[in-house]
Amino acid sequence: VQLQASGGGLVQTGGSLRLSCAASGTSGVIFRLATLAWYRQAPGKEREFIARITTSGTTDYADSVKGRFTISRDNAQNTVYLQMNNLRPEDSAIYYCSLVLSNEFWGQGTLVTVSS
Repeated sequence: VQLQASGGGLVQTGGSLRLSCAASGTSGVIFRLATLAWYRQAPGKEREFIARITTSGTTDYADSVKGRFTISRDNAQNTVYLQMNNLRPEDSAIYYCSLVLSNEFWGQGTLVTVSS
């Protein structure tokens, strides 16, 4: 399974970005059964959980992003999204997507920079 994250960039405080993560090398059935998640890692910090969406569509968020970020999935496109609104400088990080089934797979990350 390969995960390709995209959509990162430079945005001002209060702005929005939409991250995408497309899975390849797997069937749509496998993707549909997987739990998908986003994590981020800022310089000098550990990777932290941001959001998760299960096969049934149940979502879970870190407290730091609740009400601002929304995770969604498109099983037909084998893609998971992260809509990020009201961005803050502390949201600056490399954002990684993961796919969890029997194993966990990671994408290469996409950089988000929020200027103050």
